[in-house]
Amino acid sequence: MTTATLGQPGRFEIGRVFSNTFGVIGRNIELCVGLAALFAGLPTLIIRMSTQSQINAMLEPGAMPDPSAAFRNSSVTIIAGLISFVCTLLLQSALVRATIEDLNGKRPSFGDCIQIAIRFLLPTLAIGILVGLGAGIGLMLLIVPGIILWLGWSMSVPVLIQERRGVFGSMSRSRALTKGSRWSLFGLFLILIIIAMIIQWGILLVLVLFGGIIAEIGAALVQTVVSMVLSIATAVSYVELRQAKEGASIDELAEIFS
Repeated sequence: MTTATLGQPGRFEIGRVFSNTFGVIGRNIELCVGLAALFAGLPTLIIRMSTQSQINAMLEPGAMPDPSAAFRNSSVTIIAGLISFVCTLLLQSALVRATIEDLNGKRPSFGDCIQIAIRFLLPTLAIGILVGLGAGIGLMLLIVPGIILWLGWSMSVPVLIQERRGVFGSMSRSRALTKGSRWSLFGLFLILIIIAMIIQWGILLVLVLFGGIIAEIGAALVQTVVSMVLSIATAVSYVELRQAKEGASIDELAEIFS
């Protein structure tokens, strides 16, 4: 396996991030899809199937409002959201590990990636909560500051896993790494989100025609692919930012795991 091509210090290149992102996926398709299916697709399928029957019952003609049922549905929704949140962080941590190993010319393993994700679960949860609260407040007050805050903290999980700086140290380090490149990151994530939306709209058309279990499986497949690409793109962006600002090589990034 060959290592990825990195740019010269000072330049964050979206095109190279795209190239390396899909290169990592192509070289490790079984691993990446397997992790994404475990932490994104499967939870999505289980959550949708467990809540869809309740939603259908509420939408039936002549159905009477049931306060207790509404409370149960709200509780299920909250629990489902928490499960999805935790699984998203586990996936990102696992794919950060897989991405760095691949870019270093090694073959990442399923078990090793899961081990890293579990080891860093508590600090990644703390980062996820803090970033969500901070960016959420910024979005509610003024949309642009919320986006800037989110972009500034977007590399916190890769920093935590690769550099082991702790929760607040990783968030601070992320802001330093992304400084001067946040609008480039915004363009990168915007393109990926638009692509994801196009895929989702296409799948939605199929789901409307078929419905039922096919709809649920289709939604899970979409979530698997979208989560996988976004997580790996974030990890590749971290590597690109390290190279652009510091000229750090992939070998240097991987030393912490040697």
